[in-house]
Amino acid sequence: MKRSFRSVWVICLWFVGLSFSNAQTKTVKYLSGTGNDDTVLWDFTVTGGMRAGEQTKIPVPSNWELHGFGQYNYGFDKEEKKGKEEGLYKYTFQVDKAWKGSVVNLVFEGVMTDAEVKVNGKSAGAIHQGAFYVFKYDISKLLNYTGKNLLEVTVAKHSANKSVNAAEREGDFWVFGGIFRPVYLEAFPQDHIQRVSIDAKADGQFRSIIKKQGKADAVQVQLHDAAGRSYGEVLRADFEGDQAELKGTFSDPALWSSEFPNLYQAHISLFQNGKKVHEMRQKFGFRTVEVKERDGVYVNGVKIKFKGVNRHSFTPESGRTTSKAVSIHDVNLIKEMNMNAVRMAHYPPDNHFLEVCDSLGLYVMNELGGWHGYYDTPTGTKLTEEMMIASENHPSIIFWANGNEGGHNPELDSVFFANDIQKRPLIYPWAVYGGFETTHYREYNYGIGTYDHGHNIVMPTEFLHGMFDGGHGAGIEDYWKAMWANPLSAGGFLWDFQDQGVIRTDKNNFVDTKGNLGADGIVGPHYEKEGSFYTIKEVWSPIFFEKREMTAGFDGTFHIENRYAFTNINQCSFSYELKKLGQYGEDKGSRTGTITAPDIAPYDKGILKLDFPAEWRDYDALYITAKDRNGLEIFTWSFPISLPNKVAQNFIRKGNAAIETSESDSSYLVAANGITLKFNKRSGFLEEVKNANGVIPFNNGPQVEEAVTNYKNFTLRRDGDTVVIASTFDKKESYNTLTWTVYPSGQLKMHVQYFPKEYFTKYVGVNFSFPEDKIKGVEYMGNGPYRVWKNRMKGNQFGVWKKDYNDVATGEVPFIYPEFKGYHSHMYWTKFMTDEQSFLVFTDREDVFLRLFTPKEQQDTDWKNMEPTFPSGDISFMNGISAIGTKTQKPETTGPMGMKHVYYDFEKEPIRALHMVLYFDFSGQ
Repeated sequence: MKRSFRSVWVICLWFVGLSFSNAQTKTVKYLSGTGNDDTVLWDFTVTGGMRAGEQTKIPVPSNWELHGFGQYNYGFDKEEKKGKEEGLYKYTFQVDKAWKGSVVNLVFEGVMTDAEVKVNGKSAGAIHQGAFYVFKYDISKLLNYTGKNLLEVTVAKHSANKSVNAAEREGDFWVFGGIFRPVYLEAFPQDHIQRVSIDAKADGQFRSIIKKQGKADAVQVQLHDAAGRSYGEVLRADFEGDQAELKGTFSDPALWSSEFPNLYQAHISLFQNGKKVHEMRQKFGFRTVEVKERDGVYVNGVKIKFKGVNRHSFTPESGRTTSKAVSIHDVNLIKEMNMNAVRMAHYPPDNHFLEVCDSLGLYVMNELGGWHGYYDTPTGTKLTEEMMIASENHPSIIFWANGNEGGHNPELDSVFFANDIQKRPLIYPWAVYGGFETTHYREYNYGIGTYDHGHNIVMPTEFLHGMFDGGHGAGIEDYWKAMWANPLSAGGFLWDFQDQGVIRTDKNNFVDTKGNLGADGIVGPHYEKEGSFYTIKEVWSPIFFEKREMTAGFDGTFHIENRYAFTNINQCSFSYELKKLGQYGEDKGSRTGTITAPDIAPYDKGILKLDFPAEWRDYDALYITAKDRNGLEIFTWSFPISLPNKVAQNFIRKGNAAIETSESDSSYLVAANGITLKFNKRSGFLEEVKNANGVIPFNNGPQVEEAVTNYKNFTLRRDGDTVVIASTFDKKESYNTLTWTVYPSGQLKMHVQYFPKEYFTKYVGVNFSFPEDKIKGVEYMGNGPYRVWKNRMKGNQFGVWKKDYNDVATGEVPFIYPEFKGYHSHMYWTKFMTDEQSFLVFTDREDVFLRLFTPKEQQDTDWKNMEPTFPSGDISFMNGISAIGTKTQKPETTGPMGMKHVYYDFEKEPIRALHMVLYFDFSGQ
């Protein structure tokens, strides 16, 4: 319970003290709290599972499992494991005696799943079936206006209606029980506005249908803008029966879109014989949604590409019970990834979530409950109407969805069309319907006739299914390139936003994702950001940078593209930072400045011009940050200025100490400046490293992966003041070569020239052994801090990073990101740290990948599908790395970047070989 008893009593007294003498507005009295951050204790008993039969109290709203009652269930649970307990709720309340003579409704915003309601021992009305819908009862005649009232609600977690269970409780998500959304009373005068439906078009055309209850004979509407000023003329109409229609034209309205979420408010007044008897206010937005067959979706006349994600109403501590604060947080986080759309999966959300989408700007697909099952027609008709009445005026809603993945009842289509004054498009997720092709988890090359060469608007309502570290970011760059280029593509919706990890009160508060079933999010249960978060943020940036190298001839010009639909780039702001990079945490100096935002219209290309200082090449990296018109970061791009060959010169120490050599039958032994190195004569591998502090357990390499390691005929020779151990090249017998150079400083240089074994290969590089239990962390210069895959390279920044060791599996407890193990891109140098000492590896070559061990395999994960492959050994330095698949796709079906590498070389000549050059400093300094 978040609200104290005293505060509850104060609030109740405030309501009791209200005068209802002004009977022209609705008065609301909450019987519950307003969300998971504001609850009220009700009397409660559960009939089965944990704490069955105990007469106690429970916070309302809530899901009872999260408070230690009943039984936890996932939608795939077998029949005998499904929770079929009931919850018995009681609550005593009072109302203002001035309410007598008014219409008083008892409103439930959501109950899981069947709700039987009694007031003062009498039935309030028919049992309501369906969890995610606002329903109400007129209890005016059941209330005691001078004393206490008893509310009793019997909630059946498992519905008596099989179609409700099929639609809501047999899907791929957690299922709960309880009064999980707010409960309140609303009091109206006898003559009042019952329903307001608004259709406001981008051209200023306004139409509203007002439904009333009682004897009022006329209605008028005055619009107000966001500043509260009257806008346009007052509209008036007389009722014909219980309905009146108002029409008007308003000049130059500020339009609503995800980029400019301009809202208006309609002040609606009801009259009887010229006297105002009721008034209310309704927010709305002017905007036009149009589907053009074989073309696309247009908002306010502009074609839109939807960058969307699926979202459940969910928190780990409270299940499906959320709050306005949760809605604000989620929408901000979704927009932080540069998304512009969200699909409600797989049921209508809290109304405050839609309010936040209205005010902050997200396109919404609002969905009737369903997974692979659907409501029967009588039940579905009632629930569809309830959904639409509650949410019809939200400008953020631009699509309705009739169920999901085969859970479509076509008999309900007419209900959508009849109840929506705006006639929004109706979608069948994972079906061809209404001019849309929405197939889920389509492979990149889906097939001629349905994807690149089809005729329907392509808009997958789920794609790139996340799990482990695959999906979401892995493949999205390829998909988005294709989607952006295809005129019939309207974008799509990723699956999904957040890992559904429930705090199990019966398992010492363990965060349970039901194995891999609930671990599909871009963020963790508590919004821990995975690497894909930043990949999506960059790929879906509305400002696109063409690739640019920081060469000597660079004149400060960047070619960019405006991928906004309504925003000119000159409404954004840009800044830059030039930075000198040293060791981790070292400040070697930087320089910052602003960049004039160019005038580039939506969907046009142009130039971003930086006025750099003359000495810009003295810095190591350039960072450019773009912010939107609200001052929020779009993305920060990084551009290396200093290349590895320049940075390497800062580390190379040739020294002047004498080098001692010796050999045995199997090994070469080389000692210089306190460093002793042992090499195998036959393989050329580094066998042992010692310094003054002891043995460094880095050895058994370089083993070449995905290639035939055929170094042969090693010799040791002196070359000036260095010692060289090298193999001999032979086009047939020894075409891979290894050369070691030992400097007087004790530093060691390795140069491997090699040819991949196969025409197609998952990865190529060289491996070394290092005991994982000895590593404590790394510091490195390169792209970070997140690991990468071949098909997920974007989202990181170039810089110097520090990572402490962890052994986490993405999507599992503990949700620690960034993960330590895996591939890391664009390595310049890496400092490996143990408890005893450290050693440094650096390179003078570009595009080297660092591999840190093999990531822990996630429980219940079919890695065979995702194929996150790694070489042997423990630490690797790679020229090419592997891709990763998704929960539903192998890597190669996520696009070209997911395919294996192709190294075609029919002549084994040194000039054609791949090269790996590394320097090792084992001094421990």
